[in-house]
Amino acid sequence: MLGKLIGPEIRELIETRNLGAIRSLLVGMPAADTGEIITELPEEVQAIVFRLLPQAHATEVLEYLGPEEQERIIRSLGNEEAAGILNDMSSDDRTALLEELPPAVVTQLLTLLSPKEQQIARTLLGYPEGSVGRLMTTEFLMVRPEWTIGECLDFIRANGNDSETLNFIYVTDASNHLIDDVHIREFLLRPLNTQVADIHDNRFIALRVADTAETALSLFKKYDRNTLPVVDSSDTLLGIVTVDDILDVQEEVTTEEIQKIGGMEALDTPYMETPLLQMIRKRAVWLIILFVGEMFTATAMGFFEKELEKAVVLSLFIPLIISSGGNSGSQASTLIIRALAVGEITLGDWWRIMAKEIAAGFALGCILGSIGFTRIVVWSQFSDTYGPHYMLIAAAVSVAIVFVVLWGSLSGSMLPLLLRRIGLDPATSSAPFVATLVDVTGLIIYFSAAVLILRGTVM
Repeated sequence: MLGKLIGPEIRELIETRNLGAIRSLLVGMPAADTGEIITELPEEVQAIVFRLLPQAHATEVLEYLGPEEQERIIRSLGNEEAAGILNDMSSDDRTALLEELPPAVVTQLLTLLSPKEQQIARTLLGYPEGSVGRLMTTEFLMVRPEWTIGECLDFIRANGNDSETLNFIYVTDASNHLIDDVHIREFLLRPLNTQVADIHDNRFIALRVADTAETALSLFKKYDRNTLPVVDSSDTLLGIVTVDDILDVQEEVTTEEIQKIGGMEALDTPYMETPLLQMIRKRAVWLIILFVGEMFTATAMGFFEKELEKAVVLSLFIPLIISSGGNSGSQASTLIIRALAVGEITLGDWWRIMAKEIAAGFALGCILGSIGFTRIVVWSQFSDTYGPHYMLIAAAVSVAIVFVVLWGSLSGSMLPLLLRRIGLDPATSSAPFVATLVDVTGLIIYFSAAVLILRGTVM
């Protein structure tokens, strides 16, 4: 918010080339707001404004810029400036920057790092994409169990500035195997002569370096943590993951799920940065699949062509029938996909979910069916649109709606579970996909009900 208020003032200062005033204005500003201002500036002046910042502030600001802005600014800096910023960046944020850049640029930037930071960067980039290893930072504090609280506090004061966070202090043995993580308040509230061994309980939650980012996200939620240690297969402490990185993971996961639920492939870049051809390709695949699926609707209607010729009035309610089933199916699939994502349900709950959706679908179908029945009956008092057998037509439509909504709820809830069972992403059972499935089967239900109820009258 602050960035949007000051942005116009920055632009005026740029026009008057008052660089000193720009520097004074930005130095005391939070890094997130400075990043917002630079992002909204024209591309040709972003690097100019960034280079006015002191190195420590510039390092923080760079972490709040998008991949394109980061690459543009890094390329504009001299080797000495770029080296200073990259060496000062936290290892996790630097990894996030490097993995977005072209390989040739990454190779060039790695040569600017100090030997120690270069080894850290290469190690983190060596972990699989989307793994905890790519998220973790190596800036944390370790203490030994035989140390006293006083010795630990002296160590923290001497080395704390280089740590990503001081919320937890990690207890390790001489081989750096993790023994425990202890909250900082334990060090602050205990007598100085207390040994660390007397305050840790050897109970800790840790991530494995090869775990997926989604696994890390679920553990952060489950244990309500803002920091978790990362260990290898032998429990050697390698790094930590902090909540700011997990929030980025949450945003990516949520965005991907919403896009899939909308009936398209997930975008790899922000909407405005996605090339038009890539946008078309991502959307066209599912649209083609759904279009081909909808063709079966015409096939289903072809089977009941004679019935439609005898009772053309039935065609008036086709949109009503298929929309009711599609809407109920979309609702159910969205609820189940979300419940699976947040861990509210598991595959073992399928029979309880089925029972619940059968009950809910039947009740919802009865509600909609009664409204449809009433509408046809009332309308027939003022119009001959539905003919002398309007009561039977109303019954056929309302019965069809009950079973179509029931079927939509059932298929919409079971399809995500089926996909999860066979190892696919439940989010691919998107609302449009479920709606297409129910459209075809809904017509079969509708015309079957009409044939049974209207036999011997209009049919």
